[in-house]
Amino acid sequence: MTSSSFFLLLPQAADEGTINMLVNYYNQGGEFMWPVMVCFLVGLAIAFERIITLNRADINTRKFILEVKKALDEGGVQAAEDVCARTRGPVASVFQAGLLRADEGIDAVEKAVVSYGSVEMSFLERGMVWLSLFITIAPMLGFLGTVVGMVLAFDAIEAAGDISPSLVAGGIKVALLTTLFGLITGVVLQVFYNYAVSKIDRIVTEMEEATIELIDSLVLMESGQPVVEESAPAGTSDDTE
Repeated sequence: MTSSSFFLLLPQAADEGTINMLVNYYNQGGEFMWPVMVCFLVGLAIAFERIITLNRADINTRKFILEVKKALDEGGVQAAEDVCARTRGPVASVFQAGLLRADEGIDAVEKAVVSYGSVEMSFLERGMVWLSLFITIAPMLGFLGTVVGMVLAFDAIEAAGDISPSLVAGGIKVALLTTLFGLITGVVLQVFYNYAVSKIDRIVTEMEEATIELIDSLVLMESGQPVVEESAPAGTSDDTE
């Protein structure tokens, strides 16, 4: 075997050693490791689903608003609705709900975007309650397993009638493993939870700011003014010599 092949095999051997160590610790943890593992796997599934969904819902809001404004100028409300229908995400859905009520007046548009914005926000936050539950309950299950393991260890000491270092150390080690895995589960899921919450907050903020611009654009269109401000030609200046 060459030296290069040896170094290529080192990471693989290290990974296998880490996995074997974790599996060994998991098997030593006792029955309370099962509910902790269920919390970890289900929590990860919810976290991955939320992250994928939120990333798909995240769009270039400024570009989308500009497209809607241009559509309002060039083709009216119907053209803007078509732009919203071709765009994914909660911002486009809220815009489309407001534009569908454009013929009823600005007040109807405001009520529509507020109501539908609440619906879209509930869709964004779907599953977050369960993820928060697993973050809380996994360490608690670990602590419960530790307490049960300590009770069993002291029962073994009482039955033996003597304090054996190996008996005490082994019982305490098994008891603490459930706490270790419970805390790891809570920490990992908390990271995903905070990422998802920050993503939701940003999308909701963009959605609120975008709806204000939509209402302002409809007001301008009703008054006969252009929605998109025309930029001054390059090289011109208001100052005269």
